[in-house]
Amino acid sequence: MPGLVWYIVLQALIAVIWAVILRLPPPEPAPQYLLSGFTLREAGVTRPVTLPHFSASRFSMDDPPLYSGRFDWTGADAKRAWSVLLPRFTNGVEVSVNGVVILDSRRDPAANRPDRNTPEIAVIPASVLREGANDLAIRLFVWGPITGFLDRVFVGPDEALRPSYDARTLLFVTLPVVFSAWQAILAVILGIMWVMRRHEPAYGVLAAAMAIGVAQAFLQTPMGESPFSRVNVVLISSAPLESALVLTFALLFFGWKWQRWAFLMFAPGILLALGGLFGHQTLSRALFLFLGVPMVGVSLLVLAYVAARAALQRQNVAGLLLGCAATAMLTGWIFDLLSVFQLMPNRIFVARLSYSALLVAIGAGLTWRFASALNQVDGFAGRLVTRVREAEDKLKASFAREEERARAAALARERTRLMRDLHDGLGGQLVSIVALSERGHAGASVGDAARAALKDLRLVIDSMDDIGGDLMLALGSWRERAMAQLRPHDMALHWHAVTAQGLPVHPELRPWHVIQIVRLLDEGLTNAVKHAATRTVTVTIETLAGADGLDRGRITVADDGRGFDVAAGAAKAARGLRNMRDRAARCGAELELDSDAAGTRVRLTLPHRFPDSDAAAI
Repeated sequence: MPGLVWYIVLQALIAVIWAVILRLPPPEPAPQYLLSGFTLREAGVTRPVTLPHFSASRFSMDDPPLYSGRFDWTGADAKRAWSVLLPRFTNGVEVSVNGVVILDSRRDPAANRPDRNTPEIAVIPASVLREGANDLAIRLFVWGPITGFLDRVFVGPDEALRPSYDARTLLFVTLPVVFSAWQAILAVILGIMWVMRRHEPAYGVLAAAMAIGVAQAFLQTPMGESPFSRVNVVLISSAPLESALVLTFALLFFGWKWQRWAFLMFAPGILLALGGLFGHQTLSRALFLFLGVPMVGVSLLVLAYVAARAALQRQNVAGLLLGCAATAMLTGWIFDLLSVFQLMPNRIFVARLSYSALLVAIGAGLTWRFASALNQVDGFAGRLVTRVREAEDKLKASFAREEERARAAALARERTRLMRDLHDGLGGQLVSIVALSERGHAGASVGDAARAALKDLRLVIDSMDDIGGDLMLALGSWRERAMAQLRPHDMALHWHAVTAQGLPVHPELRPWHVIQIVRLLDEGLTNAVKHAATRTVTVTIETLAGADGLDRGRITVADDGRGFDVAAGAAKAARGLRNMRDRAARCGAELELDSDAAGTRVRLTLPHRFPDSDAAAI
């Protein structure tokens, strides 16, 4: 409740301050140049009047009211130019001095709008002035929708009247143009925001309202029928449509649920548009007075209520700013309404100027919301950076621990592999040497066992070398050993590389992969020596392109011996074949055994990528 009281007090204070500002008199020349006593001839009746004066006519283009007055001029003033200043009038004027027309505002499109307060000044030609009394006649052209109005007239030296004219022009002509340009920029910005954020239609609605306001501000009142005059009439009288769009923006912006009946607030604007398109200009102007003006007031009242709820219930700064602007504009609208009903001594329309306050509030509210969103994003980004840094530190520590565990596991696996290879190969050979020595066998048998042990030791040592993933280096060492193994048996080794590169390079190749492949090839070579009765062993190395487009290496060991029945021989040599298949599986390779009368072929197809762990154990 205290918040509501303070809000009401603030809005009342804004209304009072704005009303006081609006009651301040606009800039005027010195009173000595004022002409207020005139004779009015209207509807065939002549009577004296005092300016400012409200005419009784709403439409009087053929027989306009004629205001006649006099001013004195002496030859002493001949060195200075004299002018006639009309601060305010509705709708158009024609000024004559001594029967000579010196001003027709109908030629100035900016002065033809009844909602504008455009002043006019006209320099009196020196040849027209005469010594003593001079006649001044002002015809007031009225084309509705409100009655004609003529403010006080000033006649005197141009240098004395021009400052007041310039001040009024700045206030009532230049500033509205500046505000309209600002409104155009705001329309472009809002249009871009809506294009980038389609899920927020409030920006698109406000962009449409701003665009209509810009068109309404820069278009001129058509004085006759033309191809575009009806469109001009529609746009000039689009204030109720513009106010309905601004209200729609406020409803969407502050999160109100859209109701179907809300489309009714567009009805006055649509009726005015239809009247402008299909009716006469007079009908459109009359409809604007009875439909447009009340609709603008109703929209302002609802807008003030919506903004007040947003400011009080949600503590929304944008709602507070928009509510203050709505109060200022509503105060200006009331002043304009009092002027229309001639309850004000002067007729200066200020609703358009008050509209600039609404633009300021909308711009400030959107800027506030944008800045708040940026602050939230910055805060979220800061918190996110802190959490990412903490997670990164934890991840680094975890990775270091995992790396240490992986290193320890790799060392353990390598140690186990070395122990297994030494036990299976070198250990067995050393046991054989010891046994042969104890039994007193001939030196040849002991030498053969020692050479076999040395071969296994060299194999283990060679497997520890860094070959950079190039298996061809390991096969080069194996080739020398294979030739040495075949030479005593009078067998030849043919080495054939089908592809220029031999085998693909495998960066993930590990020493334990190499020793498994070499032992498998040793097993195949030994079988050829012992069982095939062959004279030639051929080793073929090639790179194959698989169906998946990945390269795979293949090593083939073939002999030209008598061959054997694979099914029957598998039972006899079950252990040897099982060892070969087991070694191939550990490397993720495929082993094929083929034998016929032409000889035996052992094909080992290597994987595209060697496994990081023992594939046979998975």
